[in-house]
Amino acid sequence: MSGTLHQWDYLFAIGLIFSALDAFMIGANDVANSFATSVSSKSLTLRQACLAAAVMEFLGAVLVGARVTSTIKDGIIPSEAFQGNAGVQLLGFTCAIVASASWLSLATRLSWPVSTTYSIVSAVIGVGIATAGWDAPKWGWNKGKGIAAIFSGLVIAPALAGGFGIVLFCFVKFAVLLRSNPTRWGLITAPLIFFLVGAVLTMAIIFKGSPSLGLKDLEPGPLAAAIVGTAAVVALLSILFWLPYVHAKVVKKDHTLRWYHFFLGPLLWKRPPPPDAGAISAVPDYRIRETNELDASGNPVVGSETDSEKVNEKSKDQEDSEPVPEPKVYPSALAEAVEKHPIEGAWAEPRNLGIVLRYRIFPWIKTVLTHGTSVDIHALQAAKQDATTAKHIADVHSRARQFPNDTEHLYSFMQVFTACVASFAHGANDVSNAIGPFSVIYHTWKTGETADKTPVPVWALAFGGAMLVLGLALYGYNIMRILGNRITLHSPSRGFSMELAASITVILASQFGIPVSTTMCITGATIGVALCNGDIWATNWRAIGWIYVGWIATVPIVATLSGCLMGILLNAPHF
Repeated sequence: MSGTLHQWDYLFAIGLIFSALDAFMIGANDVANSFATSVSSKSLTLRQACLAAAVMEFLGAVLVGARVTSTIKDGIIPSEAFQGNAGVQLLGFTCAIVASASWLSLATRLSWPVSTTYSIVSAVIGVGIATAGWDAPKWGWNKGKGIAAIFSGLVIAPALAGGFGIVLFCFVKFAVLLRSNPTRWGLITAPLIFFLVGAVLTMAIIFKGSPSLGLKDLEPGPLAAAIVGTAAVVALLSILFWLPYVHAKVVKKDHTLRWYHFFLGPLLWKRPPPPDAGAISAVPDYRIRETNELDASGNPVVGSETDSEKVNEKSKDQEDSEPVPEPKVYPSALAEAVEKHPIEGAWAEPRNLGIVLRYRIFPWIKTVLTHGTSVDIHALQAAKQDATTAKHIADVHSRARQFPNDTEHLYSFMQVFTACVASFAHGANDVSNAIGPFSVIYHTWKTGETADKTPVPVWALAFGGAMLVLGLALYGYNIMRILGNRITLHSPSRGFSMELAASITVILASQFGIPVSTTMCITGATIGVALCNGDIWATNWRAIGWIYVGWIATVPIVATLSGCLMGILLNAPHF
């Protein structure tokens, strides 16, 4: 059989719709999981995280995403399971993507972080069992691609990432944070850390994020030169541009510095501080809770007034004698626009139609589309808690030490840098969880043939990348609100260590053929860094337990759903 299978156009349409939904939910669940660390530590706002992810995930998917995918996802079931019948293969992968997308939608709606890799793998297992029996899936190791190898990641990934997280944060903690002048030591050690970050993230792109470029097939000499050379360039750029910029901010207390001054580089060494340097904070406030006896000295209590707030308070006291009319309070900007522009007469009049469009419909559309990037994640993380949960999380936070904002600010940029490059590699690699099965559906429908390898069109990668971005921007907050600070207290230095540890784990695992999930890596790294507080109860083990339940539950639920769907449709009565 060859040629387009027009008799099953409806299967292709269903596959297209649910592939879009699957990619959307990967963005809302998996990408949100990855960026929750940056947002929780206050290195990025939610809007900045969405913008960074939009650029890096999309470019990673389109520029270096996999151009060829295995017909049978990672060799889980043999091609003989479909007996050369293109129609059955088309049906099988349609059922798999429907089951995977449905489970991810439910899990994301319930704010349950799950592994998107495990979701599609489990769906393919279910299809294989329904098609060719219990023995069809390759249950063994199968050179790192079998089911046993994949699910070994439940233990291997968190353990490895946790170990790297402990090593990295202990270095930062004892070499910088606990020194008598942590800011000075942070500036001294920064080029070394930038070199490490540059090397790790270069390897992440080469080994994990660029299957289409074939960079990992380079000879050892050129490969090592590329990694070391890139890392050296990153370290040199940090000395030329980052060091003078951050020095002006945290040492000179130059609050007049703007982001574009970064490009002045060495010229900033001679830039004089403003006359009121130190009166106004030049760095953000990274603290999550009020200070206690664990915290480093010099941290004011959360909620304490800054000098500018005190000046404003004095001016307000002077004006207390003058009566000030109370402003009218509107529940939202949309409500204010509605009241200021009432409709008079018939709604169909041209003037009223213009008011409806400009002050009703357009603002409503804008509110809906920007809601996912404008909500306060920290407020959401503190909301919807009963008294017992709130007390438990407060106790977890109280056991973790907070460090001075000036020192934490040094690691904020490193964390953003790490998150962005890791996001690029994630977009290149994990977009295949949705677009891989779709490429099989598209190829089978278009050619009417089965094949061991199927090409992935560039337009499909762009489509998947766009849906990833939309998923994070529109619904990612629902996952972020139950991660981050609900697991342990976050800060830029901790978040940087977590994300770099997760990247190292992914690189090593890919080199040794150990399949791991990025979700599991970042979770393990979070636990490892939390243990560095020296108190086992500085981690919310209840939340970790629920995350593990989600990972494990994914396997039987999705496999059963896809298997039942495939079995019913394959054996349904027909005329």
